[in-house]
Amino acid sequence: MRRTMFFAAGMISALTLLGHPPARADDAPVKIGVLTDMSGVFSGFGGTGSLVAATMAVEDFGGHVLGKPIEILSGDHQNKVDIGLGVARRWYDTAGVDVIVDVMSSGLALPLQQLADAKNKLVFFSGANNFDLNNKLCSPHGYVWGYDSYSLANTTVSGIMAKPGNDSWFFITVDYASGHNLERDAMTVIKKLGGTVVGSVRYPLGMTDYGSILLQAQASGARVIALSTGGADMQNIIKQAREFNITQRVAPLFLTTMDIQGLGLSSVKGSSLVTDFYWDQSDATRAFSKRFFERHKSLPTDVQATVYSETLAYLKAVTKAGTKDTKAVIAALQALPVADFMTDNARIRVDGRLLRNMYYGEVKSPEESKSEFDFVNIISTVPGESAFRPASESECPALKRG
Repeated sequence: MRRTMFFAAGMISALTLLGHPPARADDAPVKIGVLTDMSGVFSGFGGTGSLVAATMAVEDFGGHVLGKPIEILSGDHQNKVDIGLGVARRWYDTAGVDVIVDVMSSGLALPLQQLADAKNKLVFFSGANNFDLNNKLCSPHGYVWGYDSYSLANTTVSGIMAKPGNDSWFFITVDYASGHNLERDAMTVIKKLGGTVVGSVRYPLGMTDYGSILLQAQASGARVIALSTGGADMQNIIKQAREFNITQRVAPLFLTTMDIQGLGLSSVKGSSLVTDFYWDQSDATRAFSKRFFERHKSLPTDVQATVYSETLAYLKAVTKAGTKDTKAVIAALQALPVADFMTDNARIRVDGRLLRNMYYGEVKSPEESKSEFDFVNIISTVPGESAFRPASESECPALKRG
């Protein structure tokens, strides 16, 4: 684990020499844990870039809140639930961490939210395709801040099926919580729009040879081969689809600018992209992206940008609450609009879902691109109230009471 501290070492030494007793809980530093994939297939989406984003948010906030220093810890969950929970439990129990951000692991997300609930702590998810996070197992201690399976599936499938002929689908799905949830939500939308799913196959996370799966998808006759996966796996499938001369539309349901950069515009031109952040949307997103690039030497992903947003929102809530007491911070989060360089006064629904705008875009061709990072045409904005699963379709008890 790495640690970044925003306070003067001399002050700590002086307090130690004076023999002051241990600080009360509310007098202790505010501690934020960045728990992410630092070394695996999704490390490019989050990883050290998420730590950079959280650090930028703390610095922009001033490094202190309520006169207390802010401390950032970072940990690698390695996309393994037991490892991630072990880190989180140590942070909550012995390291005094108040809130965990990022996570970006759908398998870890729900048990971590349940742990936060049990420990009376908070957790923010930058991207997690877990259906129950803000459904029947919703909790006031967990916040879904970025994309989810519903927003990705609903917007991507609707955009693809708006064009004639894209009505039969075959799914290649990672055998992991994120893939399962994305597949389920996408299939629901396909059937609602009158399309058909002719087949599907699941594969283990991190597989490298997709030849037999792609041949099966090709033989299905489906007009669209949906990739219910992401990261290095998704990139490898797309590369191998080109090697096998697959002529059907290969449609990633979770595509990022990092994937586009890695694969090249010619490989994914015309593909749909659904995101809560694109670097070239506005003056504010361009300014943030420039600052981030200067530190990390790459453009921020939507996950990394969202880590900044949720870290800043948490610190604003602590300020409004006048304490880092969890119950008071929860009330402040519900009361405050979320406003930052990528968020336009969004509200948090009582199930923990941030109702932010989502954006539908399509990848440019090499001929359309005007600069090194000019990847996407943003075609439409989907308002937060429409982008995410409607309250009427949720089993969250808090929504039912509302």
